[in-house]
Amino acid sequence: MFGIGTQELLVIALIVLLLFGGKKIPELMKGLGKGVKSFKEGVNGLDDIDDEAKKKKDEEKQE
Repeated sequence: MFGIGTQELLVIALIVLLLFGGKKIPELMKGLGKGVKSFKEGVNGLDDIDDEAKKKKDEEKQE
C-alpha cells in the first residue's frame, strides 16, 4: 500500500494520537464519515441532474 509498512503506520498513528488526544479522534472520524457521506450524496445528486437534463433534451428533439 503505497510503500508504507507496518512500522510507518504505527509511527503515524502514534503521532496522530499525540497531536489530537484519545478523546478527539472519534470526533474527527465521525466528521470525516459525515463528509464522505455528503460527498457521495452530492455526486449521486449530480448524476440525477445530468439524467434529467438528458431527458429534457431528448423530449425537445422529439417535438
